[in-house]
Amino acid sequence: MTIEVKIVTNAPRNKVKQEAGRYKVYVTAPPVDGKANLKLIEVLAEYFDVKKSSISIKYGHTSRHKVVEIIQ
Repeated sequence: MTIEVKIVTNAPRNKVKQEAGRYKVYVTAPPVDGKANLKLIEVLAEYFDVKKSSISIKYGHTSRHKVVEIIQ
């Protein structure tokens, strides 16, 4: 499954919201040295109940808008 994600960094808590056909993911990590991307994968793995290794960022590693692939 491939999903579009908008990431919001430095949020007060981690959460996932679905809106208008894409996901908005709030993460507590800062956008420094890939920390936000790692936290994004962790949060999505918990939300979709899959292993972290089943999730990969296909496009947008340095952008707020990302395309993420989830293998279930």
